Amino acid sequence: MKAQELLADLATTLGADAVGWAPAQVPVGAGEEYAHWLAAGRHAGMDYLERQLPARRDPGSRLEGAASVLVLGVSHAFAEPTVPEGGIRLGRVARYAWTPDYHDQLQPLLTRLEDEAASLGVRAKGYVDHGPVMERLFAAQGFLGWRGKSGMNVSTRLGAFVTLAVLLTDLPFGEPTPTHPDRCGRCVRCVLSCPTGAIGPDRAIDARRCVSYLTIEHRGPLPLEQRAGVGDWLFGCDICSEVCPWSAKAGPLAKLLRPEPELAHPDLRAFFGVSERAFERRFAGSAFLRARRKGMARNALTVLGNTRDPRGWPLLLQALEDPAWEVREAAAWALGQWEEGRHVRALLTDPHETVQQRAQEVLEGTSGAGQASLKPAWTS
Repeated sequence: MKAQELLADLATTLGADAVGWAPAQVPVGAGEEYAHWLAAGRHAGMDYLERQLPARRDPGSRLEGAASVLVLGVSHAFAEPTVPEGGIRLGRVARYAWTPDYHDQLQPLLTRLEDEAASLGVRAKGYVDHGPVMERLFAAQGFLGWRGKSGMNVSTRLGAFVTLAVLLTDLPFGEPTPTHPDRCGRCVRCVLSCPTGAIGPDRAIDARRCVSYLTIEHRGPLPLEQRAGVGDWLFGCDICSEVCPWSAKAGPLAKLLRPEPELAHPDLRAFFGVSERAFERRFAGSAFLRARRKGMARNALTVLGNTRDPRGWPLLLQALEDPAWEVREAAAWALGQWEEGRHVRALLTDPHETVQQRAQEVLEGTSGAGQASLKPAWTS
């Protein structure tokens, strides 16, 4: 059996839901498209993507002599777990974060593949979307799906809830294979369903508007014009993947990754009145660490401002004295959404100027309580 077949079979045995081989080459057009996306500022505050551009264009910079890529697709299409009892459990979490950080869970699989490759005399290096590798491009070339109108990798068998990992190797690729045909057709459900108009006509996302970016990567207060669009999303956003007909057809398929109820439905109280260290201990190994304690508290307050769920009232008041100014700012805004500006008067003398400004706007009724701008970003 050839080395390619042995490695692909091992990946399947270890739990990958789909595997495929692709050439370790980034077409010039794909590299230019990505560079234009960066030049337009659609990567928002993810400056590291600019620094990684040369490496993304050249897989050989990650593995000398890279010639082929084994692409792995792992489903995170989980069934809804039971909501734990007790606590204040409001807001939604993107499905990939229902399980402990998939980077940590998939790295041992890649390490095993690297070791197997070495035993076959093959040089290999694995990545789980944390390295400068264009996984979605390779997934399409490896026949694992196509780039949907949402910009996500979509598969007729797995839907849109797919985590990708790659193994760069120095194995020759062999005969070219056709890319997966586009099965989106005339469907535009993902585009029309995006609450902030973040999906462009070029099947690329503008992170400056994307709820996932705003609730995970963005630092500081959320843009006022996008807060209503965040809706009840506490961490990430799945809307474009949820409405995809291929996701509905696939149903819950995840078998390697397992959801944890406390991650799918976290108690919002865990984000308030605790130190950053205590937060890190409680959510060790979870994707929540990416947003940090104050980011999760900010997100929780945004959810409470949008939903006005009375169960969250104690957290609004507690947040007024939070040590992080970003949380106090979000509390002032949320109370304005509840038309409870009287509780924010103390923030008029807050040590942070932005908090003072938001408190003043709340008291004046100008804190941006309107709906999020739905005009697509590419028209602005």
